[in-house]
Amino acid sequence: MEFPTGTTKVITIYSNELKEEIELLVYLPANFSPLYKYSLLIAQDGRDYFQIGRIKRIADEYLFKREIENLIIVGVPYKNVADRRKKYHPDGEQNQSYIKFLAHELVPFLDKEFPTYHMGSTRALIGDSLGATVSLMTALHYPHTFGKVLLQSPFVNNDVIDLVNKCKEPQLVDVYHVIGKQETEVHTTDGKTSDFLTPNRQLSDAFSKKPFNYFYEEFNGNHTWTYWQPDLRRALKMMF
Repeated sequence: MEFPTGTTKVITIYSNELKEEIELLVYLPANFSPLYKYSLLIAQDGRDYFQIGRIKRIADEYLFKREIENLIIVGVPYKNVADRRKKYHPDGEQNQSYIKFLAHELVPFLDKEFPTYHMGSTRALIGDSLGATVSLMTALHYPHTFGKVLLQSPFVNNDVIDLVNKCKEPQLVDVYHVIGKQETEVHTTDGKTSDFLTPNRQLSDAFSKKPFNYFYEEFNGNHTWTYWQPDLRRALKMMF
């Protein structure tokens, strides 16, 4: 069955934090109207979520059936593998600047451009792998700005687990977290092989010890869009 399709606009924002133009992919629902208010989902790996993840089609269907709340999806693409690592990896030289860009520049810009709620509980971040890592770090740094975070197979190191352990206001953040049972030998962009499953289990333990509103599942699969794409259906419905 075909559903009314939303539109995707490409807009750019200049980031003072990053000293560069950032291109945004903005999905507006088919019945978009400035008279309604919208929740916000900001996707790292933006082009991947729009093209491989087919997130727009899922949103079109759920919005038409009224199975999720009114939602604007903003994809933030990366330029290349090196750019992605610089911004998303906890040790990346632009990681802190990128996190500040999301909270201090992107959110005020979107709140001005679109009819949003201006409330943390109606803003979510999503990402896969390193994109999930920077989404989580941003939500933990700014829990009043981002009240939801959707993690698909995040890269986890001690910095990430420390952030969860030190989080002062876990009750403000809803967390959706999935990892594949076969993610024990993931080929990373630096040419190495890493076990993602064990650190994700440690991350899950850290979440479970605090009053986060927390969902966790291990799926039968590996570190690819083959598994993240179908998982998006449940993720969107559960969080919106």
